[in-house]
Amino acid sequence: MTHHLPRRALLGAGLALPALAIPGLAQPRFPDRPVSLICPFPPGGTTDVTMRALAEAAARRLGQNVVVENKPGAANTLGAATVARARPDGYLLTQLPSSAIRVQLLQNLPYDTLRDFTPVLGVTGYSYVCIAKKGRFPGGWRQVLDEARRNPGKLSCGNTGANGTPHVTMAEIFAKEAVQVEPVAFRGDADATQALLGGHIDLTAGGSGLGNLVDGGEAEFLHVWTGERLRRWPQAPTLKELGYDMVVTTPYGLVGPAGMDPAVVRVLHDAFAAAVRDPAHLAVLERYDMPVEYRNSADYGAFLRETVAKEAALIQRLGLRAG
Repeated sequence: MTHHLPRRALLGAGLALPALAIPGLAQPRFPDRPVSLICPFPPGGTTDVTMRALAEAAARRLGQNVVVENKPGAANTLGAATVARARPDGYLLTQLPSSAIRVQLLQNLPYDTLRDFTPVLGVTGYSYVCIAKKGRFPGGWRQVLDEARRNPGKLSCGNTGANGTPHVTMAEIFAKEAVQVEPVAFRGDADATQALLGGHIDLTAGGSGLGNLVDGGEAEFLHVWTGERLRRWPQAPTLKELGYDMVVTTPYGLVGPAGMDPAVVRVLHDAFAAAVRDPAHLAVLERYDMPVEYRNSADYGAFLRETVAKEAALIQRLGLRAG
């Protein structure tokens, strides 16, 4: 939750950037009211926690609240769909996960990634992990594969939504191994972990916040998807160590509607770029072993173009269908 401090106090503390007069806009200065930031994931998850830390730090630079609105569901596409049809005045932004890009390529959704958004900046990437309930697979990942081969289709693997990165990455791994494991989609990591601990699914993949279950002695790592072992959980093997030439972090950033005034984009970029490096935000990233993957507006736009091309190739390679 962000905290709104009096503007005089913010300026006096040297925390807020001066609001800028933007020629040609109806309002004389931007921002002159709170900015809304959509988080297309449920409250309490990794994305929600990191976005709230980022929003609070950006609010101190803007001199206005940045209000985080959770819009989970629909494979994390509701933020993109909402922003695509919003006024391009800078007062509504969304976090854009790779799943929203992928699903748009699979379905007839009310937005086009390359046509309907103004890139603001790139922020960070996820550290993904795969876990199982403690004691379920004493032999680790190799036991998972052995059971899957002996009993095709009997094992189940949770994910945070059909065609999201956890779902697609696990599907790619299982395809490489030529084993059949049933994917089970949930609204977020919290629902998936409840099913895991209740014995309703055998393993689940998601953000590094799942590592809290390992810390609590309730779960064990099967693997992590970063290039190197995570600092916080050095016992967990990487996909590369298990023989897969894969590193999956899916960097994300913030976008607004197409057609935003470049001067407004600069104000937002500068505030959020400073917020990325804010100690409070960095502390949250460190908690989840998430790297800073800052990109300015132009570089983030180029990254989105590259991502669309890569996702289109992935969809074709795996034969993905709309969930």
